Amino acid sequence: MSKLLIVLVMFNITGCSNKALYDKFILDNRDDCATEPTATYFECIERANITYEEYERERKKITESQDHMTDRKQ
Repeated sequence: MSKLLIVLVMFNITGCSNKALYDKFILDNRDDCATEPTATYFECIERANITYEEYERERKKITESQDHMTDRKQ
């Protein structure tokens, strides 16, 4: 989760495209998978193989869900 937060902060700070930053994030995640035991390596790679488009869809769902919850509290 902390890596996701770092990536989101980077999106707001840098002039790079969101997709380029996302691609870097995914490459870093795949590199981290190399340290996983063989039994969990493939699960780790599977989690790291989410396309940018899938990520954007999920991000929008979460954002919309949070917006609706905020609206209900007010």
